[in-house]
Amino acid sequence: MAAQRKSKVVNYTKWGYIFLLPFFLVYTVFSLVPLFNTVYRSFFEMYVDGLMQIGPNFVGLQNYITVLSGDLPKYFLNTMIMWVIGFIPQILVSLLLGVWFADTQIRLKGEQVFKTVIYLPNLIMAATFSMLFYSLFSTSGPVNGLITTFGGEPIKFLETVWGVRGLVGLMNFLMWFGNTTIMLMAGIMGIDTSLFEAANVDGASSMQVFTKITMPLLKPIFIYVFITSMIGGLQMFDVPQILTNGIGNPDRNSMTMIMWLNNFLYSKDYGRSGALSVILFIITGILSFIVFRLNTRGDEY
Repeated sequence: MAAQRKSKVVNYTKWGYIFLLPFFLVYTVFSLVPLFNTVYRSFFEMYVDGLMQIGPNFVGLQNYITVLSGDLPKYFLNTMIMWVIGFIPQILVSLLLGVWFADTQIRLKGEQVFKTVIYLPNLIMAATFSMLFYSLFSTSGPVNGLITTFGGEPIKFLETVWGVRGLVGLMNFLMWFGNTTIMLMAGIMGIDTSLFEAANVDGASSMQVFTKITMPLLKPIFIYVFITSMIGGLQMFDVPQILTNGIGNPDRNSMTMIMWLNNFLYSKDYGRSGALSVILFIITGILSFIVFRLNTRGDEY
């Protein structure tokens, strides 16, 4: 009987590995192989000069030195500023809506309609969203037309540093706060309702319930949202690319690291683009680790 039971366990384990095999094959082909290929190419000089292919010539760390000594700090700062501009209102509004939607005592009318509406911008392509904002906030667009109607001077949103950064942050906020709201609401609904009932019986205020019960128990979901949003911010490309026509104007103050990487790829400079990709991978890993450690410090595992 024991031998038969052991045989069943072995068979189940075998089928588990068989079902996991397609995932590992796809991951290896589309993730691991390109990753190692990118690292390998980053040590070579490879670009196209007119109709002439230069390289591949092994140059060691020269591509990394060139990228690090270039405008990487400026583009990294641009990327983080535009991410923060969009993320702060995104997390605040999402927390507020998540608490409201998850609270069974409030019972908002038309709650399902609200959930659908706030999630809809996430379904719109970023390119479409960027073109819409480009048309709305251009110098001769409807927004400036409304401003001049009320006697104001037209605002050159797309020609000022903080105008462009603000529009990029606003678009990222509108596209992603619905998705963040759904995730935070799911985390709040997973908290045992008896904790909230006990807090109400003890006379705790809404703010005390939020700070002492909701936020501590929501911490794992919050960390996940923070890290994934930060990774998405570091990979910011389509919105500023289309809004500034790939130039990052004014004076490249809205140029992100991925836009810079795209310039290398456009000129077929695979060596420096590979080096920048590896540097971006390392930066993402370091920042994610720092955020995780800061938010889990003092926790017991």
